[in-house]
Amino acid sequence: MIASLRAELLRLRRWPVTWVLCGTWLVLNLAFGYLFNYLSYRSRDGSGFAENITDAATARVLLRHLMPDQAPITLVAGLPMFGGALLLILGAITVGSGYGWGTWKTIFTTRPRRHTALGGTMAALGIVLAGLIAVTFVLDLIASFTVAAAESQPTTWPSLADSAQGFGAALLISAMWMAAGVLLGTLTRGPALAVGLGLVWSLVVENLLRGVAGLLGPVANVTDVLPGTAAGSLAGAVGALTQSDPNGTPGVTAVIGGTAATILLGAYLVLFLAGSLTLTARRDVTT
Repeated sequence: MIASLRAELLRLRRWPVTWVLCGTWLVLNLAFGYLFNYLSYRSRDGSGFAENITDAATARVLLRHLMPDQAPITLVAGLPMFGGALLLILGAITVGSGYGWGTWKTIFTTRPRRHTALGGTMAALGIVLAGLIAVTFVLDLIASFTVAAAESQPTTWPSLADSAQGFGAALLISAMWMAAGVLLGTLTRGPALAVGLGLVWSLVVENLLRGVAGLLGPVANVTDVLPGTAAGSLAGAVGALTQSDPNGTPGVTAVIGGTAATILLGAYLVLFLAGSLTLTARRDVTT
C-alpha cells in the first residue's frame, strides 16, 4: 500500500494535468470569490460610483463578504459546481488513463493486489485534495486581507471553529466529487467518456432536474437526494449565499439541512469508493 501510494504521488506530482486542473481551480476561486466581487463593489461603493441607496447597500454587502472572517465561506462556495467539476475530472482521468495506457493491466497481472493498487491511487488523490483545499484557504485569506487593507477595513481573523467547519465542508464536498470521478473512470475504463459523463451530470442534468422539480412533485423527491443538491446544501448551511440570492453562487442551495447534507455526502463518498474497489476486483482486466 505504501509503495503504491508513493508511486501515485510521484505520478501525480509530475503529471502536468494535475497542475493544470489545480491551478485552474485556484484561479477560478480567486476570480469569482474576490476579483469580480471587488470590481462590482468598486462600481457601487459610496464614493461616486453608487447611483442610489440600493447600490450603496449592495456594496456594503459585497464588501462584508470579502473580509477575512468570511474566507471559510468563500472556500466552500465554489465547490458544489465549478470546483467539484474540476475535481471530478481529476479523479476520472487519474483512474481512466491507466486503462488507456495499459498501466492497470500490467499492475493487476503482476503485483500488488488490485485493492492495494487502487487504494494507493485513492490515498494519493486524497493527499493532493487536502493540499489543494489548504492552499485555497491560504490564498483566500491573503486575498481577503488585501481587500481589507485596500479599503481600510478592520481585519478579523476567522474563528478556529469557523475555519474547521469550512475546511471540513470543503474537503467533504470535493472528496465526494473526486470519488465520483474515480468511479466513472473505473466504469468506463477510459478518461474521455468518464469526463464527459461527469460534466454532463454535474453541470447539466442536475440543474435541469431541479428546474423540473418545481413543476413535478415526484421529481423534487429525487433531486433532494442528488449529489449536487447535497453539496450545494452543505455549502449553504456553512453560510454561502444560495444561487437564488442576488450575489449568490451557482450550485449553492438550501434544499436540505446541513446535517442531512453531511450524512448524504458521506454516504455517496463511501458508495463511490466501494463501487470502484468492487468493480476493480471483480472485472476481467482484458475486457
